[in-house]
Parts: sequence; C-alpha cells; structure tokens
Amino acid sequence: QVQLVESGGGVVQAGGSLRLSCTASGLTFSRYGMGWFRQAPGKEREFVAGINWTGGSTDYTDSVKGRFTISRDNAKNTLYLQMNSLKPEDTAVYYCGAKRFGIAPMSPGEYDYWGQGTQVTVSS
Repeated sequence: QVQLVESGGGVVQAGGSLRLSCTASGLTFSRYGMGWFRQAPGKEREFVAGINWTGGSTDYTDSVKGRFTISRDNAKNTLYLQMNSLKPEDTAVYYCGAKRFGIAPMSPGEYDYWGQGTQVTVSS
C-alpha cells in the first residue's frame, strides 16, 4: 500500500520560513517524479514545485521562484520543500504527489499518488 505523509506545516508570520517533508512508503521512491502542490479555500490545486527522480531537474511556479527550494533524499524516501520569505498568499494546504516514470509534471491530474496534506498559514 502506497503512503505519502506530509509534515512540517504550521502557522508562521510573513517573512518567516518553514520546511515541509513528505515521506513515502510502499513504492520505489527513486523511480518517481515528485511534486508539491497547494490548494487554498475555494481554489483549485496548483503546482508549486517539482523534481525528477534523480533530483537533477527541478521546476517552480513563478510566484515561488527564489523563495522555495524543492529537494529529495532517495536514501530516506523523503521529499522536502524549504519555504523562505513566506507571504500571506502562500497560505494553503500543501500536498505532495508521486508520478511514475521519473518526471514531475505541472498538472495534478497526471500524478498517481497523493498525501493527505499539511496546512500552512502565513499571518500578516
């Protein structure tokens, strides 16, 4: 049974930092592309960042470039998202997704597995 478990969310003031983690089990983590997505109330789930199976290729949505960093540790089956200079508009539930065949597309519909999400709230 595949499980993705996110952690690290919380409440932080604008300008602060958080580090999200997503630990995977039940799959060969190193064969999957991984993505971070977020969903705010009343909005669709949106791509935040993606990383390919080796970690050698990353992609970010424009609004987080220069502030967020995605990384992975295949030995620990864990995906990370370092979030710096947080803004109130970053407030959302953050989800990690796993995509077979090593790539990390921007469309949430292309992902095979999802975690349950972790809440990030940035106060002004």
